[in-house]
Amino acid sequence: MALPPQFLDELRARTPLAPLIQRKTRLTKSGRNWKGCCPFHGEKTPSFYVYDDHFHCFGCGAHGDAITFVMKAEGQGFPEAVERLAQEAGLEVPKATPEAAARERAARDLYGVLEAAAQAFQRRLRLPEGAEGLAYLRRRGLTEETIARFGLGWSGGGRGAIAADLKSDGITQEQLAEAGLIRERESGEGYSDLYFNRVIFPIRDRRGRVVSFGGRILGDGQPKYVNGPETAVFSKRRNLYGVDMAREAAFRGAAVVAVEGYMDVIALHQAGFGGAVAPLGTALTPEQMEELWRLSPEPVLCFDGDGAGARAAARAAEAALPLLTTERSLRLATLPAGEDPDTLVSRRGQAGFQAVLDGARPLSEALYGLLTEGRPAATPEQRAGLRNRLVEVANQIADKSLAAEYRRALLDRFFESTRAQKPAFGGGGGGGGRPGVRKVAVARTRPAITPGRARIAQSRALLAITLRHPWLLPEVEEVFAGLDLGDPQLADCRACTLRWFAGGHELDSIGLMDQLARDGWGELVSALLRDPGLPEAASPDAQPKDALDAWWHFFGLLRGEAELEEDRVAAQRDWDAASDPAVQARAQQRLIRLSQTLAAIRRGEWAEMDGAEAAGDAAAGSRH
Repeated sequence: MALPPQFLDELRARTPLAPLIQRKTRLTKSGRNWKGCCPFHGEKTPSFYVYDDHFHCFGCGAHGDAITFVMKAEGQGFPEAVERLAQEAGLEVPKATPEAAARERAARDLYGVLEAAAQAFQRRLRLPEGAEGLAYLRRRGLTEETIARFGLGWSGGGRGAIAADLKSDGITQEQLAEAGLIRERESGEGYSDLYFNRVIFPIRDRRGRVVSFGGRILGDGQPKYVNGPETAVFSKRRNLYGVDMAREAAFRGAAVVAVEGYMDVIALHQAGFGGAVAPLGTALTPEQMEELWRLSPEPVLCFDGDGAGARAAARAAEAALPLLTTERSLRLATLPAGEDPDTLVSRRGQAGFQAVLDGARPLSEALYGLLTEGRPAATPEQRAGLRNRLVEVANQIADKSLAAEYRRALLDRFFESTRAQKPAFGGGGGGGGRPGVRKVAVARTRPAITPGRARIAQSRALLAITLRHPWLLPEVEEVFAGLDLGDPQLADCRACTLRWFAGGHELDSIGLMDQLARDGWGELVSALLRDPGLPEAASPDAQPKDALDAWWHFFGLLRGEAELEEDRVAAQRDWDAASDPAVQARAQQRLIRLSQTLAAIRRGEWAEMDGAEAAGDAAAGSRH
């Protein structure tokens, strides 16, 4: 038994081609595609290219999909290659049963039935009875070429029109019902047309085969649009309108953009935006998002500029989060109020919609506004609820490192937007201050660098390095815990940090800062890490050796020579007394670091005020 086309399409969709081929040959990025030396013939100059759904060698002519590659590369037959890929994709290969064979024949026949119906609908559009539908399409600004390219048609106004049209082709009413073109009456006596007096939009799969239809009624009838039902060859959740044309356009570099309806897609294609697609009357599903990512690593979702559009954008963003990876994301574009893509290109031309695309924002930037829209943050309870919501949403991302980056971005925006604004005295230009009162610029006085202020600056630097690089904690925990930081708030934040470390968490900076935010230290941490006086070692991009050296540098300044000597003696004692190899190793490492730090201070390598002057202004303006 040949396998059902739907199963094979699903298997190909679930098998990323580049990772599969990289098991046999090294590939490098070439634009949106990949290239490498052909695994099927010896070559030194790469002529083997891998696209989203097929490979091709311009040297030996090898060509095919994932199944073909496994057959060629491993010498397997078709059934064995399918079985292996299905196991990796988590699919079960359909069994060879009489029922399955019958379904396969029916599905194969359905494509022929649907194609015959599409041609019949197109013929009716050009008959006198289709004049109203043709006039509607022309009023919408569609050219003859566009009408023909999309295969637009007319269903006919008489009952049983499609059955009569296709009867001469030997197509039965039972086949029309299986194809979703007619449906059985509730009484069980005969069939009724699904599409009646409607403009017809053929829906094709990514291979260009007609799999269903959409119909728009003219006049005031309801529903305005009708989509075909689920069939053996059509799934509303998996298909996108226009995907076959967008696939070709995306291959040539066009932006992939998801809009709302059929006419939006058609108008955009006619205006030159060949990557336009649309879901089929519903919000984007995870399966449709996967299809978008097969076309482009960063498709654009385009929404109306009203409240409904904002809500749709928020739903789409949250649905996409669990599927995001470092290789695929989204951009969000917002249309001007009162416009849709169809009307926009009609009124403002190609440049009008291009401006919308140019203004599309990465999901990481747009997400905060979508999540906070309409959510007040005036009280501590409201702010805490919003903060928890942001963390919860970011945690939906399966990729842990990417989730951490989103948490950091969202919480940074949260602390920035909810931090209390200081009253502005004076100010300039167009606002603030009392009318008629001249604003006088007041020069800032640089605070004196006292030993106390220097100690606070050094303590802030030490804590900031620890927060950015918590992987230091296993080595420094004991000496860090007993250090006098000279500020009760810094000391309490340190205590929360050490409790988090004792809980056995992954030593991830974002995870640590999330916990500190939940414990009420979010504003302090946010202000601390934005302090311009911090050393480079407090940057998340600092090299590990630089971060470790700087940590001990500031620890030595804060501890002082006499106390460092006491610490060194204690570490020596712990090392001598330790019997557990792990404990002994930690004590030895601490002893080495303390000895190096003490020696540096005694040689005069570190000035007592090191780092204080650079932090002085920041300490005055952003303390806690």
